[in-house]
Amino acid sequence: MQKNSAFSAEQYDKLHQVIAEYRDMPGPLMPVMQKAQEIFGYLPIEVQNEIADGLGIPMTDVYGVATFYSQFTLEPRGQHTIGICMGTACYVKNAALVLEALKKNLGVEVGKTTEDGLFTLDATRCLGCCGLAPVITIDETVYGRMTPDEVPGILAKYKA
Repeated sequence: MQKNSAFSAEQYDKLHQVIAEYRDMPGPLMPVMQKAQEIFGYLPIEVQNEIADGLGIPMTDVYGVATFYSQFTLEPRGQHTIGICMGTACYVKNAALVLEALKKNLGVEVGKTTEDGLFTLDATRCLGCCGLAPVITIDETVYGRMTPDEVPGILAKYKA
C-alpha cells in the first residue's frame, strides 16, 4: 500500500509496535486508534488501513469508530482549536453571529483547519458556561459574553 509521504517511516514503525502490543488483547481497536492519533496527529485513511490490516479487522470497523467518536479526527488539526458553543443559551444570545465572524476572520468552515495550520474551528454543544453566553474556547481558555467585534482581537493574540 502507498503510504502518505507526509509521514515518516519512524511514525509507521511506532504504529506497528502499538498494533503488536495490543493485537492479542481484548478490545484493541480503541487504544490502537488513540495511540495512532497521538503518533500521526489525526487518522487519515492510510493509517486506518494499517490499523485494520494489523488487527485483522474490516476497514469499515475502523472507519466506523473513527467517525462515531468525536475524539478522533480524519483531518489534520490546527495548533489551536477554537470551539464555539451552539447550545441553547449561547444560540439565543447570538452565537451564530460570533460563528460567522470566526468563519470570516479565519477563512474556514466549521470542522476545517486554516491553511497555515494555526486554527481548527469546531461548533460544540453546551460547554456548561451558560451564564457567560455566548462562549468560545481556544484550547483550554474560555471567552464569555462574546460579540462578533471581539473576534479579530482575540485571534490576534494567538497569531502573534
